[in-house]
Amino acid sequence: MGDKATIGSAVLDRLHRLGVRHIFGIPGDYVLSLFQLIEASPIRHIATTREDCAGFAADAYARINGIGAVCVTYCVGGLNTVNAIACAYAERSPVVLLTGSPGLSERTRTPYLHHMVRDFSTQREVFERMTVAAVTLDDPLTAEREMDRAFAALLRYRRPIYLEIPRDMVHTPLTGAVKPICIEDEPSDPAALEEAVGEVRAMLASAKRPAMLVGAEVGRFGLQDDLARLVERMNIPIASTLLGKSIIREDHPLYVGVYGGLIGREEVQQFINDSDCLLILGSILSDVEDLDARSPLLSEGRTIHATADRVAIKHHRFESIKFQDFVHALVQAPLPAFPLRKPPALTVAASAQPHPDSPVTLEGLFRHLDTVLTDKTLVIADVGESLFAAADLHVRHQFEFLSPAYYTSMGFAVPAALGASFADPGLRPIVLVGDGAFQMTGTELASCVRYGQAPIIVLLNNRGYSTEREILEGPFNDVHEWQYENIFALVGGGIGSRVNTQREFVERLAAAFADQRRPHLLNVLLSPSDRSPGMVRLARRLGKKLSTDKP
Repeated sequence: MGDKATIGSAVLDRLHRLGVRHIFGIPGDYVLSLFQLIEASPIRHIATTREDCAGFAADAYARINGIGAVCVTYCVGGLNTVNAIACAYAERSPVVLLTGSPGLSERTRTPYLHHMVRDFSTQREVFERMTVAAVTLDDPLTAEREMDRAFAALLRYRRPIYLEIPRDMVHTPLTGAVKPICIEDEPSDPAALEEAVGEVRAMLASAKRPAMLVGAEVGRFGLQDDLARLVERMNIPIASTLLGKSIIREDHPLYVGVYGGLIGREEVQQFINDSDCLLILGSILSDVEDLDARSPLLSEGRTIHATADRVAIKHHRFESIKFQDFVHALVQAPLPAFPLRKPPALTVAASAQPHPDSPVTLEGLFRHLDTVLTDKTLVIADVGESLFAAADLHVRHQFEFLSPAYYTSMGFAVPAALGASFADPGLRPIVLVGDGAFQMTGTELASCVRYGQAPIIVLLNNRGYSTEREILEGPFNDVHEWQYENIFALVGGGIGSRVNTQREFVERLAAAFADQRRPHLLNVLLSPSDRSPGMVRLARRLGKKLSTDKP
């Protein structure tokens, strides 16, 4: 950064130093000066068709790269990203939302400016509820300190931050000498860390059937290798939450499967619930992936639960310990090793191989898909059958499964494929998306074509919202059918195909894998009554919860 650094260039310089090489977004008059700076910076702007798609793309980029960024205009652009930023906040994804706003000078001349809602601070106040730091950089004396405070919060909690620059401040020079990036973060309290590790060691020393449950934060902090070393040294079984799926290789001999309150297989849930000590790392406990409330593990205080927010051992909470420090300390500590526990047996009966010319089914589709995944594929699952059927896929490598499994916002997957493709060009995205979700954000295939990205879209076309149908049938769950395979004629590239039979699915998928240059979309026609085992489990459990809502 040169001697004439401005507020805007200082922000971009910090983003680049933190590993951001691409920024997703759509321009607008209040943010054009920022886009001008982006074009002159080492960071490449990736245009999207919608602001919420830019947010989802930045989220996926962050989940793989470690940090992502989106740049949109004031209110009409920024407020369009609310759902995507809310998803990133809920699921611990470090996304920087960079936005402009009316200039300070014009605010004094004209009290009402276009795009404004209520008053000039409305947009920032909205995002204060779904970020770990929201700042307006309107003072060259304090701008560097404020932006660094926000970046420190992003790195500490791995959640989004909001940076707003009034448009007449973007090119305002910083005062005084230009400072290097200063991310101040207090280290863990050494005494508290030692005490916490000692309590873990004591709990494990008296355990006979310990287990581990891991979630997405392990990946957000880049601790996958540490996790593998810890599991292998202790020789204890490990399950992942749905949001944390693929944190560890799913062909690992100690991996027992996805543990999820609403979609998990009964045998996996029972196996984990039968443990006498459960080490929970980086897991967001929710109704989607919750520990059974009836489990004696909770009532008897036999859990160790560590997240970016706090470390809790039994009923003892440690607020002054950083999550990554706790994991590193466990890896280095002399923790006991245990005899191998036999993993739970799969209770789902294996069915016959589908006939090649029979109508394609979810079972046949996912059975075949499971055989073609490699360590060079990235599975991105949207919400619905796309996610719940994919829970039983066996991902071959670390952290190669992305989904909004906790926040469960439809429309994540297609724009996520764009972001993921830039974050790691060595991975081929396999996008599992329902017809309802595709109609929300499928236009982002145009951006994939524009930038030469080649995701494979497996569109599960059952003409409706399958999750809602399973809970309560009604015409409100129907989706108007598009000729999805023709979308590439509209956006100017790619290959679309219509799939009716198992043979057609196998052949079209193979052709898509063979073509590395273009995106492919497989419009897979499914029966509206077809259900995956995961969907059946979810609907049964959710239906029980909702039974009290019936008149």
